Amino acid sequence: MPTKAAGRQRSSRRRIQILLLTVSLLLAACTMELESGGSGNSGGSTVIGGGETARVTDIIDGDTIDVDINGVGYRVRYIGVNTPESDESCYDDATDANANLVAGQTVTLVRDSSNTDRFGRLLRYVYVGNVFVNAQLVQDGWAEAVEYPPDTANADQFHQLETQAARSNIGCHPTGIFDDGSDVR
Repeated sequence: MPTKAAGRQRSSRRRIQILLLTVSLLLAACTMELESGGSGNSGGSTVIGGGETARVTDIIDGDTIDVDINGVGYRVRYIGVNTPESDESCYDDATDANANLVAGQTVTLVRDSSNTDRFGRLLRYVYVGNVFVNAQLVQDGWAEAVEYPPDTANADQFHQLETQAARSNIGCHPTGIFDDGSDVR
């Protein structure tokens, strides 16, 4: 028959095992949160799991939307792309292309380095399901690739897509609107 001392020792070991298991699980959860680009993400991850879900409430232009996040409205400027302004050729077409992708949709917003621009707009990569909207607009010729440092995680991809769209002369490229000789703002 076990002694009281042996029973206390087993009980103490069991508490230590439970404590170690609890700490291990907590550390694993924290690690998973960081790897998936959770709320602590400030890097250039475009992993959908690292974003916020929002509902698109308005299309402002080809690279800007209004969204609702948990009942709060925000203006979102797409990272890494630029579309024609309201007084430029191809503005309506680029705005329509954006609307066709995101109007009324639930989107995932993913941050790069900066949270907002100088106008207070959220700076985000935007996804509708598996469609990377920023990239799709460039690929289809409705947007040009533009670097706004430090938010440049997808700059190489966007430049490759723009080169292909320009060679194919699609979207806004036939108008020459993107031929200003600069891709850094």
